[in-house]
Amino acid sequence: MQKYSRKTTSSTFLVYFTSVVCIFVVYDRTPNKMKKQLLTLLVFLAPLFLFAQTSIKGLEKELSEATDNQAKMNLQYQLAKAYVSKDASKSIKLSRAAHDKAVNLKKFGLAGQSAFIMALAYENKRDTRNAEIWLKSAQKYAMKMKDSDLIIKSVSKRSRFAKRKNNYRKAYEITQEAFDYFSKSGTSISDLEQKYELQKRQIEKDKKTLEKAKLRLEVQINGLKNERNQLSDDKEVLTEKQKELLEEKEKVEQEISVTEEALESVSIEKEKAESRVRRKEREVKELTRDKLEKDLLLKDQEVEILTAEKNATQAWWLSIFAGALALFLVLLALSLYSRFRTKQKANIALDQERQRSDDLLLNILPKDIAAELKQNGKASAKKYDHTTVLLTDFKDFTTIAKNLTPENLVKELDYCFKGFDNIIEQYGIEKIKTIGDAYMCASGLSNKKESPKEMIKAALEMQKFLNEYKASRIKKGLPFFEARIGIHTGPVVAGVVGTKKFAYDIWGATVNVASRLEQTCEVGRINVSEQTYNEVRYLFDFDDRGKIAAKNIGSVNMYYVNKILTNRNASTKI
Repeated sequence: MQKYSRKTTSSTFLVYFTSVVCIFVVYDRTPNKMKKQLLTLLVFLAPLFLFAQTSIKGLEKELSEATDNQAKMNLQYQLAKAYVSKDASKSIKLSRAAHDKAVNLKKFGLAGQSAFIMALAYENKRDTRNAEIWLKSAQKYAMKMKDSDLIIKSVSKRSRFAKRKNNYRKAYEITQEAFDYFSKSGTSISDLEQKYELQKRQIEKDKKTLEKAKLRLEVQINGLKNERNQLSDDKEVLTEKQKELLEEKEKVEQEISVTEEALESVSIEKEKAESRVRRKEREVKELTRDKLEKDLLLKDQEVEILTAEKNATQAWWLSIFAGALALFLVLLALSLYSRFRTKQKANIALDQERQRSDDLLLNILPKDIAAELKQNGKASAKKYDHTTVLLTDFKDFTTIAKNLTPENLVKELDYCFKGFDNIIEQYGIEKIKTIGDAYMCASGLSNKKESPKEMIKAALEMQKFLNEYKASRIKKGLPFFEARIGIHTGPVVAGVVGTKKFAYDIWGATVNVASRLEQTCEVGRINVSEQTYNEVRYLFDFDDRGKIAAKNIGSVNMYYVNKILTNRNASTKI
């Protein structure tokens, strides 16, 4: 970050220096009556340009390093002001961030100023609707903080927008609202004029400061003129130096010519030496050829001797080859048998893995959905008109979770949900999913019509399981889970979601109603809807709760399940 800032500062100084030189050149060719205006332009624009470039980079660096919210808020506001005429979108983003922090920190003065800067940025983007909204917000905070300047600026802008739309009545109302505020707060126009005069005197003071800067700049320009004269003198010196270098070049070229002549004589001597070497090589080749002929005669004699020895040992090698071939055939047979056994074992392992994969898929998806997915690579969604959905939720789960370590929390949830899994498996009910401490299952997800009675029996066993779990935890002085259960019967849509990590899920109003029944249920009880009650009212003992308001659904007839009415299970009561 430091390297970038130094590079930016250097580049900015270079731009400034170039600008000064260019203006100096133009100044030298400008008529006398326009020189004053050109100097004024240099005094005002060049330093301002440098200040704007360096200040924005400095502010952005400070903002990236700031950790305190109040410091960030002030830096975002300053950057928003700097960007308001350069980059309206950046100004809006920064001023909105400063405004939000100011409101949170109850710095309403800065909140109003940030809102005004945002309005100016929207005005630059020709978005008068948002500009009007933020001007109104700026006016509100200005009135709250009794900031007369901001009130007047906001009212003036809003009134001008209304006039552009020929809505003079609104412009009058905006102005009247400000007038009423000043009348009620006791701030008169004369007070504002006095404040204006103070600001005017400050501006005059700043103007004098700029004039002094202007004089200093004129001194700098005179210095540049002197430097220009010095550069002219340096140019003459360089011209003389160039002449001397040309003379030196001619001398070097003469020396190179002498050296080339010497190299030419060396080249002639080299050719003579190479000729002597070639002649010597020819003599050596002739001697070598005679020696090779003698060597060849000796080699022919050796070949005849070796041929005789070869014929003598050929029979012995044939017997060795026959033995090696027999050994190879035995080894090949053993290798083929080993590959056969390995392949047989691999097929058995593959069948075991395939069976394990099928079991895992059936553990995630219903049997018919798993079969369709294996056959087609996908499973289409299906609608089931008669499905019973059960939802559970634990009481005060967040509070209990705070008192348990993550390992113990997961252990207790796993114990409870495994108990639920074992219960619904006995009744042929399909587990859908768990979300946090919520557990969802459903029956009737097939073409065969099923009664909700199996689901209610499972719910009674779930509450019995939790009561036993609660008793054992109380004895140990440990926290325990208690559940609410909601059951509703109706149509659902079921299907597989996603292409990786398949998830089987159900959707529809039936799921929503079951969730509302669970939310309006007492802890340790089972709450069913009127549709479920009508199908099994002769099989179970119920308490009629009447119409109960459910969120986003309205009033719903609800019933608490007490026990099974059969003699065999009469003791199953919650």
